[in-house]
Amino acid sequence: MKVISSINDLRDQLRGQNRTSFVPTMGNLHEGHLSLMRLARQHGDPVVASIFVNRLQFGPNEDFDKYPRTFEADIEKLQKENVYILFAPTEREMYPQSQEYRVHPSHDLGDILEGEFRTGFFTGVCTVVMKLMSCVQPRVAVFGKKDYQQLMIVRAMCEQFALPTEVIAAETVRDIDGLALSSRNRYLQPAERAEAPMLAAALARVRERVLSGNRNFEMLQHEAMVSLSTAGWKPDYVAIRKRSNLLAPAAHELDAPLVVLAAAKLGATRLIDNLEI
Repeated sequence: MKVISSINDLRDQLRGQNRTSFVPTMGNLHEGHLSLMRLARQHGDPVVASIFVNRLQFGPNEDFDKYPRTFEADIEKLQKENVYILFAPTEREMYPQSQEYRVHPSHDLGDILEGEFRTGFFTGVCTVVMKLMSCVQPRVAVFGKKDYQQLMIVRAMCEQFALPTEVIAAETVRDIDGLALSSRNRYLQPAERAEAPMLAAALARVRERVLSGNRNFEMLQHEAMVSLSTAGWKPDYVAIRKRSNLLAPAAHELDAPLVVLAAAKLGATRLIDNLEI
């Protein structure tokens, strides 16, 4: 595996390639990330991964400085997955000047759910993904469904800008107890880690009741929020939305393809999850 930190060197290495598969990450790789690499290999060659902790998508009171960085261990994992190139630019390489030009997602999709609680987050995501796409110029890029809203926004951005990149969705990878794998799970204290699968369980109960015919979505959302709060969580939202655009379904759309999404704090750690219905 080649580890490259320069945009020019990356472009030189990839010149003439037209089937590149790309997986952007912020590092601290776990089995969820590695499953993206395997899916990428099924859809293109060579496989390029990136590791870059993107300051633009962190709010002023978020965890940019303490975000887990495990570069050497990440390299070993990527080598075992036969990744061809790891693109690991420095912040100075990615942003040699202040990034004054930014990509803002539509308000309908970018300012709801995560966008409501993390102001500017999706602008930071879109800006860095657009820049990484420009560097790698992949034919396909793989994003996980765990970050469901991010996946939809990146896919819409590629379509709106006519980028020659197909965005492929990868299923969420979970631990044996149901907790969705995330780099931030390592922030959990042991007692919190034991409690953490409750978020996925709450979503599973909502899904089960919808599939059983319950269409009182407001009640289901409220009950899930209350159950989390009663157990000591601080939920931001539990929301049943249309998969097509993440808007709340109208009365005549209650049987449309749906997804239930949630974000909640357990102690100091904010977890997100979702389940398609």
